[in-house]
Amino acid sequence: MIADKIREELDKLGVTSVSPGMSAVAIQLAEVLDNLGSGDAPTSQAMVADKLAAIMAKLRNLAPPATEGDVLDDLADRRAQRRGA
Repeated sequence: MIADKIREELDKLGVTSVSPGMSAVAIQLAEVLDNLGSGDAPTSQAMVADKLAAIMAKLRNLAPPATEGDVLDDLADRRAQRRGA
């Protein structure tokens, strides 16, 4: 559950190649959270969640800026759609 969501976010951020070690640690922590049961101490869950949040914040800061198309790209896309390309 949590590990799947973290993997999705890491893919969207594109940071796995930039920081593979921290990405692996984030996945590992998420898997630990997934495997902690309701019988485990809430403090354990909180500590792991806190560490995961801290690593994800660092990874978000390392993420390359998203490349969004500019006005010319938008015009070219619209032109291609009109032409049926």
